[in-house]
Parts: sequence; structure tokens; C-alpha cells
Amino acid sequence: MSDLTVIEPRRPRHCAECHQGPYPRLFMESDTPRCLDCADLGHLVYLPRGDTALTRRASEYSTLSAVVVRFNRNRGRYERQGILVEEEALARAEEACLADEESRARRRTRDAQRRTTQDAAFTTVLAAEISRLYPSCPPERAQEIASHASLRGSGRVGRSAAGRALNEHATTAAVRASVRHVDTPYDELLMAGTPRNAARSVVSLAIEAVLAAWRTPTAPHPNSAPPA
Repeated sequence: MSDLTVIEPRRPRHCAECHQGPYPRLFMESDTPRCLDCADLGHLVYLPRGDTALTRRASEYSTLSAVVVRFNRNRGRYERQGILVEEEALARAEEACLADEESRARRRTRDAQRRTTQDAAFTTVLAAEISRLYPSCPPERAQEIASHASLRGSGRVGRSAAGRALNEHATTAAVRASVRHVDTPYDELLMAGTPRNAARSVVSLAIEAVLAAWRTPTAPHPNSAPPA
């Protein structure tokens, strides 16, 4: 860190050398305030605090730099406000940070694409498992259930550890939830003010009927040719 310190005075102060001012920033030398031009710092540009990466790089790239501070009366201490650096160093630091941001953006895009591919693959596997457990479940419905249950960030059963492991109980829970909301009047009962447990009790037999029908393999058509 630079040993040069520039202050932002709390009250108007003039330069002790050129007697001009008041100035928003002064370089203190042996308790004598000098403006930045008289202190040979006038060619530096101000970079306020806030962007840690930009500040760090600008400080590294600048041959000459100074820390800008202001006295905080409540805390009884000087606090950093920013830095003064060479303009070329700041421009170089900005370019480097921009390149980093572009790199991070590309990485985020790649990560999102990878997650999308992984999610699509898992949804396909989950749909196949639903079809295995419930062979008479329409394929498009199995896909719909799998997509709903495995939505990233949803907190649904397909995102749980058991769901990702294709645990039969978790898979059945996803199918049961779908049947409850789609194939029974459960949602209408809730909207009508029926307590949740009571609504579940009302639709339980209808759910079991659908699940039982889906568990039964579809019988082959009587006129279908036997397998070779």
C-alpha cells in the first residue's frame, strides 16, 4: 500500500504553497497542506472505494499512487475514501476487470448450459422410471410429472437426494402428488375452504384408483401379432 496520504478536509482549506483554494483534497507534508499540483500529484485521477478488484489492480499498475482519507468524527479516526492513481493505470485496470467479467459471464453461460443438459437427462431417466413403475401411465403424462418434480430450485421430490437416486418411494410420491392435483378435485376443495387433511381424505380413494390403473400393464390388443 502507498505511504502517500491525501486528506479530504472537513472544512475549507487552502494550499500553503500557492495560497489558492479551497481544495477538496490536500496532501499533508509535515502538517502543511499542499494542493495536489504543488505536491506533484495533480496528474493522478481519483478512484472512489467500492470496487475492490479495480482498486487493487489500479494500485498495482500505477507507479505513483496515494490513499485518500477523511476524518470520521463519530469514530474518531481517518477512513479510506478511495485512491489517486495514474490515468493509464486506471484504464488498464478497467480493461482487466472487464475481461474478467466477460470471462465470468461465459463461465456462467457454460454452467447454465451444463445444468440444463444434466436436468434434461435426469428428467428423461425419471420419466422412464415412472413408466416402469406405472406402465399404463400415458408417456406424455410421465414426462410431465418428471419435468415438474425435477425442476431445479423447486424443492420438489425430484430435487431431493432420494429423488435423484430414483428411490421408489420418492418417485411414487411425485406421481401421487400429480394425480392429486390433476385428476381429483383436491385443489377445488382447498379453495372452497376444506382443511388440507380433510381434502386429502376425500380424494384418497380416487388417487388409489388412478395409481392402480396405471400399475396394471396395458393388455395387448386381441388381434395383435405375437412377438417373433
